[in-house]
Amino acid sequence: MPRRGPFDIPQVLGLLPDAAVAKYLGRGIQSGHENPPQVALRKASTSLSDTEARWRTAPIRALVEQAMARFGDNRSAADGWLAPRLHATLRMTRSEAGDGRLWNHLAMLVAPDYVVWRHKQAEIAQSSRFCGPHYTQCFSRLWWAAELFRNGPDYRPVETACAVQDVLNTTLRLDVIDHRPTAQALLRVFERLLSGGTPRPGDHVNALSSAVNAAGSTLVYDVLAPDVPRLVDELQDWIAEAEEAPPVQWERLPEGPHDGRVPPDSVDALVPLFDKLLSEAPVRRRGRAREEAVEDTTVPAQRPGVSLDKELPSWMV
Repeated sequence: MPRRGPFDIPQVLGLLPDAAVAKYLGRGIQSGHENPPQVALRKASTSLSDTEARWRTAPIRALVEQAMARFGDNRSAADGWLAPRLHATLRMTRSEAGDGRLWNHLAMLVAPDYVVWRHKQAEIAQSSRFCGPHYTQCFSRLWWAAELFRNGPDYRPVETACAVQDVLNTTLRLDVIDHRPTAQALLRVFERLLSGGTPRPGDHVNALSSAVNAAGSTLVYDVLAPDVPRLVDELQDWIAEAEEAPPVQWERLPEGPHDGRVPPDSVDALVPLFDKLLSEAPVRRRGRAREEAVEDTTVPAQRPGVSLDKELPSWMV
């Protein structure tokens, strides 16, 4: 059984407004020296249905406990392990995942200790790791990385995406990765950089991501490399199966929804184009100090209390 943490964890997830995070999140919580005020935060929250297994917090708590136990010596490596398992445990639609209040609740009432453990830099974890954009917030960024980089039920591409922090910090925020062949073609190039031992792969990831985003829109890439429609019924079936699904395994990747794989020919059509873009893109080499702090400085922090609803890309709703 997982530890219940140094505070009383609610049995089900809820929705916690940004304003409540802004009111109660301080340096003591961000540093891990204080626990969030559970009573006040629960009063400010709206609980989700306690009859739906997918909203139960115990399986999520078990995952974060295991991640902290496994990756104490390399905390950024926890992302690639946790992202697919969090996605397969917290089964929901993109519209549901686009509600930042859910992620606020998870960070403040269920696993604030994990947020600090994973993202504490110098003395504190940035406020945007508790309440921030989908590409910055501690748990939201992992769920969306799994959603956008999986290939149907196959989560292996997600591990590649999480192997370089710049994919989460830079590539994840681009609208073009909603086009699945684009996302998979980018990962194929990134994987080749990693397997080839390219020095400073993050610099190349940033260069290519910027070049791909500047070279065309989702519509342009969809013409060059058509995708197949997502199978909505199969996704809904996968979500419904959460009621009887066993906990995800720790030693083996889970299986995602069978809502359609990316056409291989479409990925093949984009890879040569992306290779050319990478060869022509200026690669900016960062200094050592900046490289060590990149995961918290490449994404501007968002002040808690600012509504995320107006900032959501169209594909999240």
